[in-house]
Amino acid sequence: MLDDWNAFIIETYNETDPSEIISSDRAIIKELAKRLGDLSQDPVNEEKRALWIAHNSLRQKRPMIACDPENSWNEIIPPDHIESESAIGRYWEFLLRRELFWGERMNDDHVVEGVFNIPFVYRTTGWGLKEERVYHDPKGSFTWVAPLADYSDMKKMHHPKITVNYEMTDAYTELANELMSPALKIERKGVWWWTLGLTINVAFLRGLEQFMMDFYDNEKELHALMAFLSDGYMSLLDFLEENHLLTMNNDGSNCGSGGLGFTDELTVDNGAVPFLRNMWGFSESQETVSVSPQMFEEFIFRYQLPLLERFGLNSYGCCEPLNGRWEIIKRIPNLRRVGVSPWADMQDMAEKLKKDYVYCLKLSPVPLAFANMDKEAVRNTIREALKITRDTNAEYIMQDTHTFGGRIQNAIDWCTIVRQEIEN
Repeated sequence: MLDDWNAFIIETYNETDPSEIISSDRAIIKELAKRLGDLSQDPVNEEKRALWIAHNSLRQKRPMIACDPENSWNEIIPPDHIESESAIGRYWEFLLRRELFWGERMNDDHVVEGVFNIPFVYRTTGWGLKEERVYHDPKGSFTWVAPLADYSDMKKMHHPKITVNYEMTDAYTELANELMSPALKIERKGVWWWTLGLTINVAFLRGLEQFMMDFYDNEKELHALMAFLSDGYMSLLDFLEENHLLTMNNDGSNCGSGGLGFTDELTVDNGAVPFLRNMWGFSESQETVSVSPQMFEEFIFRYQLPLLERFGLNSYGCCEPLNGRWEIIKRIPNLRRVGVSPWADMQDMAEKLKKDYVYCLKLSPVPLAFANMDKEAVRNTIREALKITRDTNAEYIMQDTHTFGGRIQNAIDWCTIVRQEIEN
């Protein structure tokens, strides 16, 4: 149900007693929270917030810049640079230092909001079957043993059920308020899913190669599995709405596959509980990049669409090029943000999206992986992208990084180059 990072977050909270945080950790967290609170008062944050709101409403003032190092944060903030000793202290210190780096050094359009989020602590039953992952390097790629080797084993599957630990959630909220208020505002933030794309679930359940064969060899069974997964997520969304567990993502939340979700088009009354119609939805299908548009529509899109229809605004697309699928994708209600991957035909997508959507250009992270980044090559890439996207509502996204070649300045230099070229 959750991506690896969100699963890590939840396990960190589930397996830690907030009372275990030691006095030295408390002092570290308080000092970092004070620094971050002061940084959030810089007027530049309000300027960036206004730019994102206009951008996401198709009233762009200038192209936006979003850089999230993702898997390279461990080079920016190495574990041995974390001073806290307790598990929750180390995690909170990492989050605070990450925001400080964004606000003080990154030079992209990240907004420091002066807010610290506490997720709901919960357990999930999962789907009944789960892949066994085999890592050769804890920081590298992995293979997996797919549990649904035969479709007859679908009888072992069930829809996920969530049990929220409200007592533990309250305890963490109380601790955060004690350590970080009034410097930072403490808010509950539900962490329930990253994508409603469904196909990553199928890939783990069946194995990617077998998944591809199923389009030909097991059509009926694949339809049944897709319907089962779609219904399972539909039940999850119902549960979250009915139990008032949703939280707004019209703020600095990552909006699908990059960029920030600031918008004034998704609102609720002050103090009201949001419904899905008040939120951004997101879906993609990277795993089916080699599947024809016709098969994508028949086997995948028809099961994604009912989920996306529930949201007020939608974002679609990640690393898969959407050129051949655009006529299908554009049927999504309230579609606003469209991912343009490094493998997409940028010119074609510019002609398709025009100024009717947000053109979310994900640029290749490869140049940043070298200790000696070729700045001139990066500059030329950005100049060409600016020419192609000049008649769109474009944003420039850098993520999916796994290393900066040991030189974290690469991220800062990339943002600076993009900003210079936009200004020029």
